[in-house]
Amino acid sequence: QVQLVESGGGLVQAGGSLRLSCAASGSILSINAMGWYRQAPGKQRELVATITSTGNINYADSVKGRFTISRDNAKNTAFLQMNSLKREDTAGYYCNAAGVRLSGRPWQPNDYWGQGTQVTVSS
Repeated sequence: QVQLVESGGGLVQAGGSLRLSCAASGSILSINAMGWYRQAPGKQRELVATITSTGNINYADSVKGRFTISRDNAKNTAFLQMNSLKREDTAGYYCNAAGVRLSGRPWQPNDYWGQGTQVTVSS
């Protein structure tokens, strides 16, 4: 139905930057909200940032002022610009799409996840 593919993760030194991308594919008419979540080893998955189709944005307190989320509605793509990275940002980063309207299907609440991309910040 819907596939989310993340890219842009990698190894970076503390203070550096990375840009993550998430491309959604499938018979998509629209996506209400796209977001980024992360999960470090031994910890629960946590919200990093979300953005709605109308541009409403929400950030976790831990990334405010350092990370910027954006999206291209026409291309069903979301981005996460991560600056001033810290060791505690090290985690698997997962893209989420919620409220996806699919061509030829009646509306129902839904939630899709990507496979994740690893971000490792070294000191």
